[in-house]
Amino acid sequence: MLKICNEIPDSCKWKRIEAINKGWSSDQKYYIRTTDGRELLLRMSDIRQYGNKKQDFEALKQLDKIDILISHPIDFGICNNGQSVYSLLTWIKGEDARTVLPGLSNKEQYQLGVKAGETLRIMHQIPAAKNQMPWSERFNRKINRNITYYKACGIHLKGADKIIKYIEQNRYLLENRPQCFQHGDYHVGNMIVTKSGELGIIDFDRLDYGDPWEEFNRITWCADISASFASGRINGYFDHDVPALFFRLMALYIASTQLSSVPWSIQFGQDEVNTALRQAENVLEWYDGFETYIPEWYVSPPPE
Repeated sequence: MLKICNEIPDSCKWKRIEAINKGWSSDQKYYIRTTDGRELLLRMSDIRQYGNKKQDFEALKQLDKIDILISHPIDFGICNNGQSVYSLLTWIKGEDARTVLPGLSNKEQYQLGVKAGETLRIMHQIPAAKNQMPWSERFNRKINRNITYYKACGIHLKGADKIIKYIEQNRYLLENRPQCFQHGDYHVGNMIVTKSGELGIIDFDRLDYGDPWEEFNRITWCADISASFASGRINGYFDHDVPALFFRLMALYIASTQLSSVPWSIQFGQDEVNTALRQAENVLEWYDGFETYIPEWYVSPPPE
């Protein structure tokens, strides 16, 4: 590892290097502490990922213009005798939001969710890259792929017919949707709470461009831990004035994600398959078999 790092500028000033074994990314991740006390995040990927990683690094630079707490890009390049590409970013010091939330009151959970929604709204000020395919065309392709993969995967999800029925009945909502920068994996697992209570956002390795409201497709992971947080995230995003159309589209994006999560989980073993099936069952319950489009955990007024 140290030999690889020697090719990275200023790595001679790195005093501490620790591997990070969290998340689903294929990247190798390391916590770095420098001789002058700075804390950094090093991400390393196969050189074949160079084009994508370069594009992502440049996209992250756009977030320097806005006032949110994220891992900011510092340096990008090639190392490991040309076999790896690296990204160096600032480190956000704090605790995983998944760990912090259960220890807070409902009101505090809600307020942190509001911050998450406000932060996402600010992030969505970054416009989409030019020459984007129309969203309805792009996402309909994704839906078709998700349904095909689910039907071919050999694992039966009870209630899948209800999920597919809702998707088919609501595809028309994808027409004329705006597009913007997307984090791509926005949920509590990629959020850090600092000592002072600030909310930091990490792991932009799935960043993309698309419908801003698609970013709520993984709010299921938030609701699993805290309904108050998930509700606050929605209300904070819309400044407590949520349009009805949003809930219909959020249900569509969640439905599509639940279908895709089943075949996706197979590569990670039976435990992850069970997790995907459990969450899909929860989602079906939240939406009463998709007879409704507002999940049962959602609360409009702040909890006391």
